Amino acid sequence: MGDARRAAGPRIEPVVAPKGTYDILPEDQPQRTWLLERAASVFARYGYGRLDTPLFEETRLFSRGVGESTDIVRKEMYTFEDNGGRSMTLRPEGTAPAARAFVEHGMHTRPLPVKVWYYWPMFRYEAPQSGRYRQHFQLGVEALGSHSPVLDAEVIGVLHALYKEIGLMRVELRFNSMGCRACRRPYTDRLRSFLQAHQGDLCDECRERMDLNPLRSFDCKVPYCREVMDSAPRLADFLCEECAEHHHTVKRHLELQGVEFVEDHRLVRGMDYYTRTTFEFQAANLGAQSGVGGGGRYDNLVEAIGGPPTPGVGWGSGVERILLALNRGGAPEVRSRAPAAYLVAVSAPARETAFGLAHDLRARGVTVDLDFMMRSMKGQMKQAGRSGAAFALIVGDEELQAGQVTLRYLAEAREERLAAEAAVNTIVQWEESRG
Repeated sequence: MGDARRAAGPRIEPVVAPKGTYDILPEDQPQRTWLLERAASVFARYGYGRLDTPLFEETRLFSRGVGESTDIVRKEMYTFEDNGGRSMTLRPEGTAPAARAFVEHGMHTRPLPVKVWYYWPMFRYEAPQSGRYRQHFQLGVEALGSHSPVLDAEVIGVLHALYKEIGLMRVELRFNSMGCRACRRPYTDRLRSFLQAHQGDLCDECRERMDLNPLRSFDCKVPYCREVMDSAPRLADFLCEECAEHHHTVKRHLELQGVEFVEDHRLVRGMDYYTRTTFEFQAANLGAQSGVGGGGRYDNLVEAIGGPPTPGVGWGSGVERILLALNRGGAPEVRSRAPAAYLVAVSAPARETAFGLAHDLRARGVTVDLDFMMRSMKGQMKQAGRSGAAFALIVGDEELQAGQVTLRYLAEAREERLAAEAAVNTIVQWEESRG
């Protein structure tokens, strides 16, 4: 026995997916496809065209655009040096790449605003948790070229319409204004002084944020930090007249769309580029990490990455978060399309005929399947039932000699023998009828 074990060699440990990532199996795809189709339909109604950008970008795009002080740039990016010695980063968020494409392709010369949507994988090194992964997928829209607060309201309305379209109704819109450079600077100084006065009551991370990005202290989940921030000065009290009017107009146009919201002075976003409008949809059934999608206005981003001064507004919504919230809310199961027919063959010559018939049916747009495991006829019929097919198209020796096939209607437990072409036509007509 010992000799046999030595001869077999050491056991090879199986390779698994990296921590914080996951495989999307065939049975998982139908719901994702369903979501993407409905999202594309909603975006088209609002005039948004699809944009795709590279999976990785120059690191400086994110350090300039997202901000050196953000958690994304400081802690979460997957950055590497390519063979040419250039620093590259796997895409951690969607707005900066969309802005880069806007600049690179001179899209500011097109009729404004330019409105795009995307469905992209994102990469962030963070602690994996329910619905949050180191590689995740995100739907998003970006509208560049207009300062209008009405555009902010439309962008929020697009996300609200998407959630309504897919039946994700138990979400709450949290809404805030982060002001502009003019009114945020004095507020930031006031907030920093407040944090310095209470630094003994703050966690280490909030003390670190005090100098780098004090606004991020509002996003801290540590209970005693949240108590301190309850009495912090509010940005809404420091808004300049123009920002206050912008905020009021957005609210008015949310109401015109029937979009309910809660004003939340704590709501800040993790990127430095946000100005004025900021928002987040939260789903209570996701627990403490309840955010399912959000975004805001970013009027300084395009200029920060080397483009002409261009305002913008947009959002991103994690696909995994959407699906988790849907499924916890009892969403109906979305299944793969069952084949119209399963072809059954009882001998080697019959298998050749069945293979040819399968090819003919597929060429005519019909979904079919057949056996590749050399099962018995009984085994093949069992597989036909499991597949959910409407028909079993049976080719036996008798059928071969007569130039016919047997067409069994699986749901009705009846069958008929007929010419192969007639059986094919029957299946094709059935496929066309189900659309």
